[in-house]
Amino acid sequence: MVAAPVPSTAPSEKPLTVVLVVPTLDGGAATASVVGIAGILRRSGHRPIVVSRGGRMEADVVAAGAEFVRLDVWSWNPVVVLINAAGLVKLIRRVSADVVHAHGRSAAWSSYLAARATGVPFLTTWHKGFREQNVLKRMYNGVMARGERVIAVSDQIADLISERHGVPSDRISVVPAGVDIAFFDPAAVSVDRIEAVRRAWGIRRETRVILVVGRMLRRKGHHVVIKAVRRLKDRGLKDFVCVFAGDDQDQHSYSGEVWDLVLATEATDVIRIAGPSEDLPAVYAAATIAVSGALQPEGLQRAILEAQAMERPVVVTDRGASPEMVLAPPTVSEDRMTGLRVPAGDEAALANALLRLFAASDAERQAIGARGRAWVAAQFNPSAASEQILGLYAAVAGGARLRRRALIR
Repeated sequence: MVAAPVPSTAPSEKPLTVVLVVPTLDGGAATASVVGIAGILRRSGHRPIVVSRGGRMEADVVAAGAEFVRLDVWSWNPVVVLINAAGLVKLIRRVSADVVHAHGRSAAWSSYLAARATGVPFLTTWHKGFREQNVLKRMYNGVMARGERVIAVSDQIADLISERHGVPSDRISVVPAGVDIAFFDPAAVSVDRIEAVRRAWGIRRETRVILVVGRMLRRKGHHVVIKAVRRLKDRGLKDFVCVFAGDDQDQHSYSGEVWDLVLATEATDVIRIAGPSEDLPAVYAAATIAVSGALQPEGLQRAILEAQAMERPVVVTDRGASPEMVLAPPTVSEDRMTGLRVPAGDEAALANALLRLFAASDAERQAIGARGRAWVAAQFNPSAASEQILGLYAAVAGGARLRRRALIR
């Protein structure tokens, strides 16, 4: 589909106050986006206020220049949603908010009710595709399509929003994530930092690493990666390790299943469950290949973009990354590829893709990595994303002011 053009940044009548509502601050695309937007707003002279249950990245929100308000907008309980909506109404009125921007369904329901009650523009961002197993789930997800403007992080997600919820193209804006290539720069990561990461993983310098960065959730497909790794062992591949680097976001149930599968497949010697790291650039630099085994539409996976910025070849599923994220055959020629794409849930295809990249020479992998960094630098520029998001805020806030003036007259 062709989404609506994002307005260019226009001067505002006054600095904007934007309330950003996100379920938790424990990591993931929504958290990263909110931290990034908060910084964009503050640097542009606006006032960002982040409302969330909180989490390990609260300090990042404050460092970005936002005010933090704790509210349990993670809860799906209807009573709690109503209580949160009442709390947001008070906040919106107290700070004279110009925009309410929700990142996540539970947060969106309370935000939507509060925005309707106060007449403040309501925006949503879809960071991924949500499963719709039944009518109730579809209704629950539908709040994300009720934004005055609905932001999609990729064309793939924009198409999904339009197909499932009938949102017209003039209400959908595609705003890709921006990647800070100065931060994710392999030339800036010292050997000592890389060695520190490898020591934490318990692996030798020469051991090749398959890296999976992302929260421990079933939809991320960690279990598929384990089965692919078992196939690599069966085919005689040696001197490699697969590292899962991410938060456990499923109350340990899925991570428990993952470890049970590691034991059942006798893969304990080649699997490491490392958890998140404070030095993410060094984590990527320590890897040979980065992988996403996603089983459902993931929007723009920052981890895959960051890995490419760090000049690492990637392997993704057809649901985990769209062609705009990763250049892969047959969409592009071999000499333009930045990685490989396989069918979601197909551990045999994933194993074959990994073998292909391991079999490539160091020079070939370096060339793939260099193309990946160039692609991310050109397509996912933080400055362009900043201009787009500020333009959207200015447009919806300006429209709301005009409507209020018309009513007064």
